[in-house]
Amino acid sequence: QVQFVESGGGLVQPGGSLRLSCVAPGDFFSFYDAGWYRQAPGNQRELVANISPGATIEYGDFVKGRFTISRDNAKNTVTLQMNSLKPEDTNKYYCYAIGEWGQGTQVTVSS
Repeated sequence: QVQFVESGGGLVQPGGSLRLSCVAPGDFFSFYDAGWYRQAPGNQRELVANISPGATIEYGDFVKGRFTISRDNAKNTVTLQMNSLKPEDTNKYYCYAIGEWGQGTQVTVSS
């Protein structure tokens, strides 16, 4: 199974910020979409943000300008800067890159 290095999850107060990073292995990162999805228990996995090889970006409707996705192909890294976090953003966040899923990192927004 492909092993990603995901980091940046944790506990933050409402209105705070977190930065999620995901490093993928191999030599083909730049050829694939890269993104972040989230999934709560019992729910379907939903798009948070995706960036194509040509840097076309798509965000989930709930993002509303709060998050920014970027990629660094030289470092095989996709990053999600999350600002103005809300309790309803609490979820497990999964990296998607090179056609594979990461293990997930928990984000909890609570006072």
